[in-house]
Amino acid sequence: MSEPESIDGVRYHAVDAAYFEKRGLRKYAGVWSLWALGVGAVISGDFFGWNFGLGAGGFGGLFIATLIVVVMYLGLCFSLAEMSPALPHTGGAYSFGRSALGPWGGFLTGLGENMEYVLTPAVIVVGIGGYLGAIFGTPAELAPMWWLFCYVIFVGLNYWGVELSFKFTLVITFIALAILIVFFVGAISHFDFAANALNIEPGPGGSAFLPFGWAGVLAALPFAIWFFLAIEQLPLAAEESHDPKRDMPRGLLLGILTLIALAFLTLFLSAGIAPGAKEVGTSTEPLFLGFQTIFGDGIGVKLLAMIAAAGLIASFHAIIYAYGRNIYSLARAGYFPKWLSVTHGERKTPHVALFAGAALGFLVAFVMQYSGSALVGAALLNMAVFGAMISYIMQLVSFILLRSKLPHIERPFVSPLGVPGAVVALVIAVVTLVSLFFNPDYRPGVWGCAIWFLTGIAYFGLYGRHHLVKSPEEAFAISHRSKSETVPGLAD
Repeated sequence: MSEPESIDGVRYHAVDAAYFEKRGLRKYAGVWSLWALGVGAVISGDFFGWNFGLGAGGFGGLFIATLIVVVMYLGLCFSLAEMSPALPHTGGAYSFGRSALGPWGGFLTGLGENMEYVLTPAVIVVGIGGYLGAIFGTPAELAPMWWLFCYVIFVGLNYWGVELSFKFTLVITFIALAILIVFFVGAISHFDFAANALNIEPGPGGSAFLPFGWAGVLAALPFAIWFFLAIEQLPLAAEESHDPKRDMPRGLLLGILTLIALAFLTLFLSAGIAPGAKEVGTSTEPLFLGFQTIFGDGIGVKLLAMIAAAGLIASFHAIIYAYGRNIYSLARAGYFPKWLSVTHGERKTPHVALFAGAALGFLVAFVMQYSGSALVGAALLNMAVFGAMISYIMQLVSFILLRSKLPHIERPFVSPLGVPGAVVALVIAVVTLVSLFFNPDYRPGVWGCAIWFLTGIAYFGLYGRHHLVKSPEEAFAISHRSKSETVPGLAD
């Protein structure tokens, strides 16, 4: 057996062709499949989660926070639209970090993204449980039963095959969009901005628009992010896309434009009708409240609320796809235990990664449920945003460095915002990460994520970095690093 090869402070172990044969994926996705994956992954943010920002910052605080977050996501998505076709690997964010910052950068990026994608379905399944509990009248103590049911169904759907997974994503995303359009149209005749959106009593020094002052804007940032969080998962589908160089930028940019329109319509029309921002800001089923205002009580509104759960289901299903590919790619390269990367022999889906991520997400939600947290969904949301911000910071730094370190690689799409757009997005991401520690209600969960992150770093430093494999994204990074070192004028 050959000796491990040491490169960039890590050790690569040789594997044979059978290793990758057991870890193969199947190409299927086109531009509309990618659009649906991106929008579907995020659309639950219009059904649940965003509304806690009303309680944190009032309407004005959440509105200003959403404007700031839109700027961040435009900078991020244009950067990803440039990097993803230039580095078309399933590793997505991790592969960008690996190429720009070396193995440690790749691991930290991938670990942050892993935390985001494992925790986000846990947030969403709490929302689904809230909707289903309201529809069927089950007590809150039985919510974990709904969570388990959803994990079994939708992990199974992702396990079945990529074709079925993408087709379901497309259908359920269109259904969720249709439900939101029904809500938007119905809410117009009930809209009374001053009476409803501004009904939170101002605190000391506050106003009707900013009841908690400018501090409320900072507190609302994580919830504004929920309107967009997970659109950045699209690069994870690169190896399952027929033409990632053409379709990935189109899917990303069409997706973010769709989500911006939905975010502001949801914010204004949900807060601007009865019962108003005060009650909507603490609800686990805010759209259900809106349908009650529009259609009244009874079987009809419960039916609509059941259909409204389609938005949560769309995101739950799509982000299960994301954590599966994230765990798969990191494990295939040896950053995570390699057994997590084995794919099903016939279906070519990363079933081991799907099951492992589901078990971890359910466990975290279950622990939070019985930890005494008053708003489990909001606490989990802040934890997911912690991982997301680390991932965003690393990806934006990677974009900036790749412009100078690898100028020779083919870039089918070039970001019109360039480095300045990435720098602005980076600053907003850093501020948001720091702000997560300011809210005492959610601070224990955020500290828990910090411990998770540090534990991951210790694992990689002590074990993982000594057992890497030259997967496609690793081979790309190594070969282009060598090329940049031999081309005069390129940065080290």
